[in-house]
Parts: sequence; C-alpha cells; structure tokens
Amino acid sequence: MPVLPGAEPFRHEGGEVGVLLCHGFTGSPQSLRPWADYLAGKGLTVSLPLLPGHGTRWQDMQLTGWQDWYAEVDRALRELLDRCEQVFVFGLSMGGALTLRLAAKHGVAISGLVLVNPANKVHDPLAFALPVAKHFIRSTPGIASDIAKPGSDEVGYDRVPTRAADSLRKFFRLVDVDLPQVTQPVLLLHSPQDHVVPPVDSARILARISSRDVTETLLEQSYHVATLDHDAERIFADSFAFVGRLAESVGREGAEAGG
Repeated sequence: MPVLPGAEPFRHEGGEVGVLLCHGFTGSPQSLRPWADYLAGKGLTVSLPLLPGHGTRWQDMQLTGWQDWYAEVDRALRELLDRCEQVFVFGLSMGGALTLRLAAKHGVAISGLVLVNPANKVHDPLAFALPVAKHFIRSTPGIASDIAKPGSDEVGYDRVPTRAADSLRKFFRLVDVDLPQVTQPVLLLHSPQDHVVPPVDSARILARISSRDVTETLLEQSYHVATLDHDAERIFADSFAFVGRLAESVGREGAEAGG
C-alpha cells in the first residue's frame, strides 16, 4: 500500500548528536515532522521512522503488534548509536512508551528522553474485553487529530484496529513494569486538556521512573498532539535546550548550521 502524503519516514544526517523521534499509535511521522525539521535545522542527526502498519490504511495495522513497532524504533536507535557520539530519544503518546522501553533496555547508551503526552495505559472502559472483542469487532472510532489549533490536522487513521489495540494494552503493561529501570535525564511535557491520554499517565510515569534529572512542563494551550498545536514551538525550543545542556557539542553544531 502507498504511504499517505506526509506520513513518510524522515532522516537527516547532521552532527555527532542524534535524536530518534517515535510517533504515536495510529499516527505517522507527520505528527513529528515539524519537530524533526527544527532539530535538523539545528545541526543534529535526526531519525523519524514510520512504524509498521502505520501511514497507509488502518487494516494494515491488524497484521502488526507492539513487537513490530518496538523492533523498528530499536533498529533506528542502533543505527544512530553506530553513527553518533550521543543519542537522545523523543516520543509522543505511544511513542513515549516506546521511548521508555528503549531507555530501560539500552541504559546509558541513551543520553536523555523527551516525552510529550506519553501513554501508559489504555483507559477505555471496554479495554478489558479486547482479548475477546478483537475476534468479533475489527475496529473502533479513531483517536487522531486531538488538536486545539484551528486548521492543524494529524495524518492518522480514522479507525483503531482492535487487534492492534489489544497488543498496545499488553505493551503498556510491559513498559510499566520496566519504568524503574529508566534512569536517564527526562523532559516530560504534557497537556492538562488531553482527550486521548489523561494526565494521570504522566503522573504515574514520573512516579515510577528512577531518573533524578527530571523536568515537567505543562502545555496549557494544546491538546494531545501538542507537536502540531499551539505549544509546538515551546516543545521544539525546550527539547533542543535539554539536548544542549547534556551534549556539549550541540552549541558548536548549531552555530555551524547557522542555528
């Protein structure tokens, strides 16, 4: 199947500091592309992969699960680790959960994490029924484009495939168990008004990780897809400043790139 316009993966070869960006469930790289472009413009090496089953049609997600999504970001991370002196991982929503698992598994190889409205649980009251319901109900209404900014839209599916949703539910449980293994510096930005992932997810993540260098920021003007919303520029600037604080070479690379 052809990839939806704007949903293509993105890669930029920059300096010795790399950033891996992980998009969300039923979304696509489009939701993070402005962020990726900003970081690339600052001289960083940037990788924004398209997760398997995403960016085409929702039926394609029925054939994939969390193992496929995680394998793709793990592959992209290993490429960056081979290429760069320091690597950071950023994630939105489910991409935040993927980021946290990468952090738990790769440890000090990752220099820091930036999480935007990270997801920790499937909160739908009927989530408990997914193991059975997925055999009878193929999809439920979509969750894409929860954005406050007029005229800003997310390229994502208008349906949620139930098989994939059940896999996501299992993945969140695995990530939650691993949270105490996360020790890297963390910048977590979340929206008080989020119609997809409630603030309780961010609170639980912050309570369970072992990181000592933690910054929490509220995105008062944005909904779930904050990277395409009113607070996008703040996310971009704060995340770059976070990287700059932890990677001495970033300032030099930014200057060389005219940043």
